Amino acid sequence: MTTPTPEPAAPRLYIDKRSPAAYRALVQTAEAVRAVTAEAGLDRTVAELVNLRVSQLNGCASCLDVHTRAAQRLGETPRRLGVLAAWRDTELFTPVERAALALAEATTAPTDTAARDAALSAAREHLTDDQISAVIWVAVTINAFNRVSIMSRHPVRADR
Repeated sequence: MTTPTPEPAAPRLYIDKRSPAAYRALVQTAEAVRAVTAEAGLDRTVAELVNLRVSQLNGCASCLDVHTRAAQRLGETPRRLGVLAAWRDTELFTPVERAALALAEATTAPTDTAARDAALSAAREHLTDDQISAVIWVAVTINAFNRVSIMSRHPVRADR
């Protein structure tokens, strides 16, 4: 019995490079979202946890790499980063972080109306409406970046 030969990977098409005006607009959106997050008084670490959790759900290696390093620069611990995928099963995350992570998951899978409604309801116990809006915008934006990186097949290199 022979092992089938895998199909060769399609050549990379870096859509960020192919359509730079669209990518610049996405970067400008991310900058606006960062400002909204700061204005809402949401800690930058919370935003990075949202970026990481959404990137985990989407399987975006490039964004996981970027935002893991960003979270570490902000002082995030390897322990919390290591268990982020199972955040509900730990006591390592604050109520604010838990509310933000639930909102991030609901934003990433918005067709689960029960989870979406539960996340929004729980978030109101720990976040202001401005903070809820900011978390949702962080999740929306990283979802867009995830798609750009995944479809472009952005590599994660060992030399970075």
